[in-house]
Amino acid sequence: SENPSVTLFREYLRIDTVHPKPDYDAAVQFLERVGTDLGLACQKVEVCQGRVVLILTWQGTNPRLRSILLNSHTDVVPVFEEHWTYPPFEAVKDSQGNIYARGAQDMKCVSIQYLEAIRRLKTEGKSFARTIHLTFVPDEEVGGHKGMEMFVQRPEFKALNVGFAMDEGLASPSDTFSVFYGERSPWWIKVKCMGSPGHGSRFISNTAAEKMHKVINSFLAFRESEKQRLKSDSSLTLGDVTSLNMTMLEGGVSFNVVPSEMAASFDIRIPPTVDLKAFEEQVATWCRGAGDGVTYEFHQKCMDQHITSTEESDPWWKAFSGVCRDMKLQLKLEIFPAATDSRYIRAAGHPAIGFSPMNRTPVLLHDHNEFLNEQVFLRGIEIYARLLTALASVPPLPAEG
Repeated sequence: SENPSVTLFREYLRIDTVHPKPDYDAAVQFLERVGTDLGLACQKVEVCQGRVVLILTWQGTNPRLRSILLNSHTDVVPVFEEHWTYPPFEAVKDSQGNIYARGAQDMKCVSIQYLEAIRRLKTEGKSFARTIHLTFVPDEEVGGHKGMEMFVQRPEFKALNVGFAMDEGLASPSDTFSVFYGERSPWWIKVKCMGSPGHGSRFISNTAAEKMHKVINSFLAFRESEKQRLKSDSSLTLGDVTSLNMTMLEGGVSFNVVPSEMAASFDIRIPPTVDLKAFEEQVATWCRGAGDGVTYEFHQKCMDQHITSTEESDPWWKAFSGVCRDMKLQLKLEIFPAATDSRYIRAAGHPAIGFSPMNRTPVLLHDHNEFLNEQVFLRGIEIYARLLTALASVPPLPAEG
């Protein structure tokens, strides 16, 4: 009696694509099988050894027009099984229709919703002027560096002739649906402090620890100011402020030895409204203020601040928002607080919206007991079917002749 779309979703959830050893081959084989069943053209692009991007294509009636890209990633984050009510890769469905599995929200639901929306449209005999491409990419959960970041540089990506892209969003616990038109820039900074070493029984001057104390105070004072700014202004979301967290602290060799070097690592996420050059100068000022021998280096430094237009004059947004109005979906426009593959798509010059049609659903990506209700999942298929109909029917744009 289970809806076949739900059955397919649960089958995909049972494929163990968890890091550090995701079974990408099984995921690609499964998705290729579904695509072939739907009559979609299939292409596989190995962007580096063991990392394959699967492309499924529904050809439009006017291939010269720019295409619609539906992106999703196949990998999922690790689990701590002792905190789960059900095994995280069995896709157990409870009596309320909640399906528990790692990837239920992030983002295997969206992959299957794309496919089942296309199944519905094809069954209805629909065809559209614009081509629709589905890309299934690896390694998003570890930064996308061996996935979308490499793929957008490839000729195979350029050949997709992308006009507009959709990628993952977040669940929303309220009636509204979250729509993300940009992302914060992730900066991972390691600060090193060099100082005078010596015996742990003495008051040594100019130690690495004293400098590190000043560095940490400066960074965390800024963190507190941004935290209070978010707390005091109800119009702001997490994506509107800069988050900063100290995530690693290193140094020392023995209890009785004052170390000559200490290091602290910080994860910083910066909204597109912030001047990145000015912010780096602030970081440099904090380090200079801690004393001599204090340096910093970047382990990640995203400088792209592209955002996607949400003006009604924009034809892509007009098509997207028009469907949502017709379906009475209340949208909440936000800057994504973390990082998704959308940032690589936008950096390549293509508008992209992050959207996972899950409202009245707790945000459980990367959390224990991640689940999605089957009725929310099925409603998402209907929403995507309407969105694809509108987006793939956007009339030729001036640049398309």
